[in-house]
Amino acid sequence: MVVALLLLAAALLVWPGRRSGWRLSALVGVRSRKWKLPKPNAVSVAIAAAIGGWATLGIGGGVAASVGALVGWRRWQARKDLRHRLSTVDQLAETLRSLVGELRAGAHPAIAAESVAADAPPAGAEAMRALAIASRTGVDVQQAVQEPLLAETAHAWALAQQHGLPLADVLDAVVRDLEQRARFAGQVQARMAGPRASAAILAALPILGIALGEVMGARPLHVLSSTAFGQVLLVVGIGLVCAGIQWSARLTHQAVLP
Repeated sequence: MVVALLLLAAALLVWPGRRSGWRLSALVGVRSRKWKLPKPNAVSVAIAAAIGGWATLGIGGGVAASVGALVGWRRWQARKDLRHRLSTVDQLAETLRSLVGELRAGAHPAIAAESVAADAPPAGAEAMRALAIASRTGVDVQQAVQEPLLAETAHAWALAQQHGLPLADVLDAVVRDLEQRARFAGQVQARMAGPRASAAILAALPILGIALGEVMGARPLHVLSSTAFGQVLLVVGIGLVCAGIQWSARLTHQAVLP
């Protein structure tokens, strides 16, 4: 028995750790495959919400939950896209600022764009490589640059090449415009915090009313889930709330968009 325990302890001492497993996988060329959950999308979110709403509040609850989940998912994606757009504008302005510095130092436009692309963030590196290729091959810059936010930059680049204008000065004006747009969008987004909070509170008032009704003994959940009239009211009410959320989000989104 003692010998068996000693052998077991020795085996545990020499048992390979995670790093040894990683080194072995790297040498052999085999990578462990980890099962990952699929990323949620609008369809999966709507189906999951519909199942939960149907199980809780009936068919009307399923429809209402599905509509509410779709609107919530769309608003979350819109906020995510807006943050990405603001970050992209900042990155592009920083990249163009570096390009202007290289041009003022006397570098050729193609060489300057390639040099900036080596250290630029992803949003600006691809555009700088496209500018370098267009400058070397003589391709139309406006067709080479695919980033919509750099359309003005490509237009200014083409005008500078056609009319012999100082490219650094022209791009410097474009950089100032981008920075001003990003600064203004950030200020407006901060000022929109109040209206967005008011819209969220107004959207949550029906839920608060249902909770108060349950506390008072009016049983609104029973009416909404067990009667045909309540099912219709549930769907119509959620539809109106979602319409209000969409409308207020559209107004605030258009004001913030750079």
